[in-house]
Amino acid sequence: MVKTSEGTFAVDGQELYTKTWLPDGPPVAKLIVVHGFSDHVNNYVDFFPTLASRGIAVYGFDQRGWGRSVHKSSDKGRTGPTETVIGDIVAFIRPHLQPGGNDKNDKNDKNDDDGLPVFVLGHSMGGNEIATLMAATLGSAHETAVVRHVRGWLLEAPFFGFPAGETPSALKITAGRLAGRLLPHFQLKHVIPKPYLTRDPDILARLCEDPLCHDTGTLEGLSGLLDRVNDIAQGRVRPTTSVKSVWLGHGDADRCTDFVASKRWFDTATAAVPDKTFRCYSGWLHMLHAEPKAERELFYRECGDWILERAGHNSLPAKAVDAPAAAAEPRAAAISTPSEEDSAVIAPTVEANPKSSATEAKL
Repeated sequence: MVKTSEGTFAVDGQELYTKTWLPDGPPVAKLIVVHGFSDHVNNYVDFFPTLASRGIAVYGFDQRGWGRSVHKSSDKGRTGPTETVIGDIVAFIRPHLQPGGNDKNDKNDKNDDDGLPVFVLGHSMGGNEIATLMAATLGSAHETAVVRHVRGWLLEAPFFGFPAGETPSALKITAGRLAGRLLPHFQLKHVIPKPYLTRDPDILARLCEDPLCHDTGTLEGLSGLLDRVNDIAQGRVRPTTSVKSVWLGHGDADRCTDFVASKRWFDTATAAVPDKTFRCYSGWLHMLHAEPKAERELFYRECGDWILERAGHNSLPAKAVDAPAAAAEPRAAAISTPSEEDSAVIAPTVEANPKSSATEAKL
């Protein structure tokens, strides 16, 4: 039975909400989760309990300005600049890289996971943030304290650009950045249409009623996000040479974040990463973890398989699920085709569940 607990951790005088999902027995790996815009760690359906049931201890927190880390209305979307955002993530990850260094508020934690491999997952805005962290300069404080010690990084539909038809005008972006310098804490709504997020009608209804998904940003926070997107688009965000493994999954029907930008970043920025996987989910929307039941369970299984394989425990069973009808036959659009020079690297990497008809390109 999966054990859950809640707590807080303090950073720069801020109390941020945390939640932990622990396996019934000794864990074999840790996963640190970084959520997206207008999101929170309790908004991931059965993703984290499913991973914990396979031996992966999951640790998440509501970022500054989001979820249960908001204590008053003026906190909504008040993330601070990029330096603060990345500093919060580093502060949360760092104790989990140390033996016995888990959440001090977690009464279920018996310190029986010392020395376990640590993985980091970022969804949407969170993917944008961990990509920025992965690019920390070799030898810098963040790289030496965190990046070089993380076994693998997973990016779920990362916000690397706006999809076609959703990009704000250049004038609006320029005006927003200028206003962000003058009125950094000014709040404004940025509403993402809920039907863009998932095709599951029950989850869609829950999202529409969730008061923690407040769609409120600050000019400072939104400007920082746009600056990071621009850095990614300009090729300035590349994983440092100590990054060992990267997995990136994106739905090609996503209308919140740009599938094409994710594929471009993967093809160019991760060239020096020795172990990398790009996964196209054909026809899926933005929240891969919240798509219709059979599909999201396929996503859970693939993420779990990838983590466990790199943790040396790929024999641990996954919850049995049926592949969705849309994935019954492999389609060319769902394949990331490797170059000839990469084919030698693909050969020894076999898909963890041969019964799944979904296709990965493992480079």
